[in-house]
Amino acid sequence: MNRYQYYKNVPETWIGDIPVHWKISLVSRHFNIGRGRVISKVEIFENKGDFPVYSSQTTNNGELGKINTYDFDGEYVTWTTDGANTGTCFHRNGKFNTTNVCGMLSKRNILFELKYLCFYLNLVTKPYVRIDINPKLMNNMMGGIPLIVPPIFEQQQIVSFLDDKTQKIYSLIQQKEKKIELLKEKRTSLINHVVTKGVNPNVEMKDSGVEWIGEIPSHWNTSKLKYHGNFFSGYSFDSNDFQNEGEVRVIKISNIQNNGVSWEDLSFLPKNYYDDFEGFRVLKGDLIFVLTRPIISTGIKVCFYQEEHLTLLNQRNSVFRPDVDTLVKRFLFFLVRTFYFFEEFKQQLKGSGQPNISTEQISNIKIYLPSLKEQQQIVEYLDKQTEEIDTLIQLEQKKIDTLKEYRQSLISEVVTGKIRVCEEDNSLILNSQTV
Repeated sequence: MNRYQYYKNVPETWIGDIPVHWKISLVSRHFNIGRGRVISKVEIFENKGDFPVYSSQTTNNGELGKINTYDFDGEYVTWTTDGANTGTCFHRNGKFNTTNVCGMLSKRNILFELKYLCFYLNLVTKPYVRIDINPKLMNNMMGGIPLIVPPIFEQQQIVSFLDDKTQKIYSLIQQKEKKIELLKEKRTSLINHVVTKGVNPNVEMKDSGVEWIGEIPSHWNTSKLKYHGNFFSGYSFDSNDFQNEGEVRVIKISNIQNNGVSWEDLSFLPKNYYDDFEGFRVLKGDLIFVLTRPIISTGIKVCFYQEEHLTLLNQRNSVFRPDVDTLVKRFLFFLVRTFYFFEEFKQQLKGSGQPNISTEQISNIKIYLPSLKEQQQIVEYLDKQTEEIDTLIQLEQKKIDTLKEYRQSLISEVVTGKIRVCEEDNSLILNSQTV
């Protein structure tokens, strides 16, 4: 790939050098800037049709739903004006609608390629996002973004080049993501099998009497969770006592994910609370259940607490502390991730008629237990096997990250003129180790 022969510097900007014949302008000088209208979920539900409604979400290509009318017909660039992904831009072409939290750009003259604009803005919008409780990129800020303007024929070449290259990179990323999904399915299947069948393929089996479990080893015992540990629920701490810093953490519903504790929404309590509320301490090896809306798309909101922090449990959560004389903690970690435990959990939830669950209901979940020795054997086997699978997943994820970085770097180099794209630039240069 070639560079241009002559460059000029763009002072007091992040842009640096651009080809000498390219221009610098502002978004507002070339594009009409607007927004959509308020479109409620009720309107979408009651007026289903073929025309997309785009909003500030970025999943599903930004589409909130489809209705039977449209407000816009033509080529536009839309951007998310609010939320975590503020500043993300999409190229639109056709009949569609946008909500009031979706910004819109339409060109004032034909001498601009909107796909080029979309590539460019996705590269540069983040520094212009107003960061507060709810990040925003308003119309006036969008209009004030410096805009690199190549001649129209070069914009078209850039779009053609980047469309081709980014599509190839996207295809590679999809392959890696599919491989990760297959590896995760393999890990889940392995855990489901070993926790209900054991590691000895020649052991005598018996019918469990449960459709989604099938046979279990004949020497395993049928029991309930409540006979193998103790439950306690969280305390209704006053949110006015929450602090931004401290030594004593408080676990809220928002902190519990089905793959562990997330501290993104981190709150602390005064240090004396750790002694004053001793009965609500969370200890390493505890199993934490969410009691309010405990099922999410990725499974049960339950985590195995493996941290050393001083921690107290807030309301609408519950801790199960296993009896180590009958239950290996790590075996319990695998058990709650099985399909059968998930189904038993849903059965308890179904009986309540509410999207909430109680500690009594969880405690009545049926479990199948081998001896402590066999539990430990299962743990050691699964630890080894899942570690190997997780290593492969991490390797594929690293490749995905490398591809995304390459894509971003390529777009940056091209739209700022550091690379000159020509008709013959058809090769996608990737290190073989990347893919």
